[in-house]
Amino acid sequence: MIKVLVIDDSAVMRAFLGRVVGAQPDMELAGVASDPLLAIERIRRAPPDVITLDVEMPRMNGLEFLRKLMAVRPIPVVMVSSLTRQGAEATLRALELGAVDFFPKPGSFEALDAVGPEIAEKIRAAAQAKVGRHGWVAGGGNPAPLRPVRPVLAGARPASGSIIGIGASTGGVEALRHILTGLPATMPPIVIAQHMLPGFTETFARRLDAICALDVREARDGDVACEGGVYVAPGGRHLLVQRSAGAWRLRLSDAPPVNRHRPSVDTLFRSLAQAAGPRCIALILTGMGADGAEAMLALRAAGATTLAQDEASSVVFGMPRQAIALGAAQEVVGLEQVAGRLLALSAA
Repeated sequence: MIKVLVIDDSAVMRAFLGRVVGAQPDMELAGVASDPLLAIERIRRAPPDVITLDVEMPRMNGLEFLRKLMAVRPIPVVMVSSLTRQGAEATLRALELGAVDFFPKPGSFEALDAVGPEIAEKIRAAAQAKVGRHGWVAGGGNPAPLRPVRPVLAGARPASGSIIGIGASTGGVEALRHILTGLPATMPPIVIAQHMLPGFTETFARRLDAICALDVREARDGDVACEGGVYVAPGGRHLLVQRSAGAWRLRLSDAPPVNRHRPSVDTLFRSLAQAAGPRCIALILTGMGADGAEAMLALRAAGATTLAQDEASSVVFGMPRQAIALGAAQEVVGLEQVAGRLLALSAA
């Protein structure tokens, strides 16, 4: 049984999350607390398997509590966030500090029941996650470096050579930060499908842009992918790549979710298999489930170079495991080696 502790200053959210947990056959409510200080003694007496943690609370901010928790007694944490720009910034900071995942507070009481199943899945994924002191096993809790000096890319030329596609889910936010900060501005275009909700991807891309030599942005429909550019699929929309007039053109789609996700890694990879084939380098990162695995197999059959993150450095070894089991991944690579492999493969 997954023992879950709910920390939230809202009585409504405490009751709602308690019902979600109580309705799952594999979960048990370990307790509720209205602020972190009240939860500390409970955690000392009987550590839960997963904590859901509100960002904004009285007496002690959720981020401050998370920082102290990860330094002393790492436990998988799923953050509860508001759907504001400030909330998105705080949520992404929580992921840097070691939180496994997050979900936004529903905008209305009517929307609560609809998000229950998704919250339960996030708690299950968190229960499988590997966390360590100061954040991820892979070192994701380290402070972000300052952005290197880079050329202005407003007039960058459209890329005509190779293209890199990356898919990620739980744990992917910090894995992507680790990889992209290790790459130079001379890389081929990089397109990313990270499982993330609307309202968060624009902030995610902006934060990456502030620390990378690459030009990171949220993808827009009709964008022509340029050298040195990184394009993040907007939350709630699929990202596809087409070949047009010798360049890579990006398309956004509101088609139904694939593998329960939109954006879907599967959708991005299938478009790359058709448009790029042997010109594509594809990478599947940490995450629960199997999204992208079958499409990566299609990519390999089309001549693409395919890589999967290894188990030791994955927060949740679900998506990479499935790709490896299908024979879709030509190489299995640790997170520390990914940037170097992408650089070497793109220069070959």
